[in-house]
Amino acid sequence: MTAYFNDIKENIEKEFQSFQNWNTNSDIITFEVSASEITKLLEMLYHDFQFQFLTDLTAVHYPEKEKQELCVVYHLHNLSKRMRLRIKVYLDITKPNIPTAINLFSAANWMERETFDFFGVHFVGHPNLTRILNVEDMDYFPMRKEYPMEDPTRIDKDDHMFGR
Repeated sequence: MTAYFNDIKENIEKEFQSFQNWNTNSDIITFEVSASEITKLLEMLYHDFQFQFLTDLTAVHYPEKEKQELCVVYHLHNLSKRMRLRIKVYLDITKPNIPTAINLFSAANWMERETFDFFGVHFVGHPNLTRILNVEDMDYFPMRKEYPMEDPTRIDKDDHMFGR
């Protein structure tokens, strides 16, 4: 599998200027690209390397990373070679726009809607980017780390009992 990993890495390095932080952890390859190159990268991985199964698409909020607060994470799987990829795309929270992946992966439809619903990532080109789990008039994104986890005025809990 190492030769196949190296072939993937060489092709990505050659084609994508924003490619960085290649890491192999267990059997998952992880790397980063920019939002402007994600569509081209996904198409190359789908057609040239048979990563045709989108296992997951979600986001992570890193409030401490200036201009890279939101990270969209794609998990792709090549079923015939039993290989997995994790692709990270960092976005500015003030402009969380990234192209949709629906053209390649129909499963991206619901995954992108859920990511929009909870993190506020706008998938440009998505045919129906609406909330699916939260109420339509909600004016915030609950998975962002912008609010305290619990009510600080509660007196019925002793935080040191929970390791805090």
